[in-house]
Amino acid sequence: MKISIVVPMYNEEGIIHAFYERMENTKQLFLSKCGINAHEIEVIFVNDGSKDNTVNLLKHLCEDLPGYVLLNLSRNHGHQIAITAGIDIALGDAIAVIDGDLQDPPETIVDLYVTMLKGYDVVYAVRKKRDGESFFKLFTASLFYRVLRKLTNVDIPVDTGDFRIMSRRVVNVLKSMKERHRFIRGMISWIGFNQIGMEYERNERHSGETKYTLTKMIKFAVDGITSFSSIPLKLSSYIGIITAFLGFLYSLYIIILKLFMPDAHIELGWASLIICILLLGGTQLLALGMIGEYLGRIHDETKYRPLYVIEDIYRKELNE
Repeated sequence: MKISIVVPMYNEEGIIHAFYERMENTKQLFLSKCGINAHEIEVIFVNDGSKDNTVNLLKHLCEDLPGYVLLNLSRNHGHQIAITAGIDIALGDAIAVIDGDLQDPPETIVDLYVTMLKGYDVVYAVRKKRDGESFFKLFTASLFYRVLRKLTNVDIPVDTGDFRIMSRRVVNVLKSMKERHRFIRGMISWIGFNQIGMEYERNERHSGETKYTLTKMIKFAVDGITSFSSIPLKLSSYIGIITAFLGFLYSLYIIILKLFMPDAHIELGWASLIICILLLGGTQLLALGMIGEYLGRIHDETKYRPLYVIEDIYRKELNE
């Protein structure tokens, strides 16, 4: 198998037929541009606990057509875990990852592969244009990538997602990384080797709604930051030092007034008292929250549970 294409799917019943047609076009492009036949390409759909008819549609497709595989997870494990599960069973010398919502054009995989043949281990797709996304999402995504890059010592490319293609040696290293709170694009950057970006235009969703709600985006951002940086912990220490220093200066000010200006009326008042309490209490809770995030991740890692549970794998039998 020369190429494996991993496609995580969650409640995408309205897209499956269109995605299949685009993938067939992609296989034809591989044949014309790279001389790779369809039987040398496998497409691995990972059903991540869909609640609609996604699993049944994919099951029929994969049992009827060669080259298509359905990895059905026992429940919803999350986007990053679904990608991991697909990569774990991929057989290709090169492994591509693409979402199944058709925002990322499947045909672009061919261009990624051609670029990889020039001597690169990872070719990641850089979003030059993003249709159909709100200003809020574009702004927060841009802000997140740039903040993450400042916080870590890993060169994580900005304006990229999980859409990319990787060599087998990168995938072998990635498979050995078993952390539960996964930020795959950061993990791949951490691995190293020869990596390069390739610009493309991202399309609007073919149908349905995005599965990345604001809550999921915040969790994803927290996973990314805590997985690759301990700066938030150090930041809480710096805030504590600054707060203690300001408190010391204020105390010194009160003592000086009391000793050298006995006639001065020191009116602390409820407002000043409440401000000090809220400032100190907020700082302490912020520090505890940061520590709690890291402790929670340590707790999850020490359970040694499997990353995912497979319900079944569906594919066309060779003797059919």
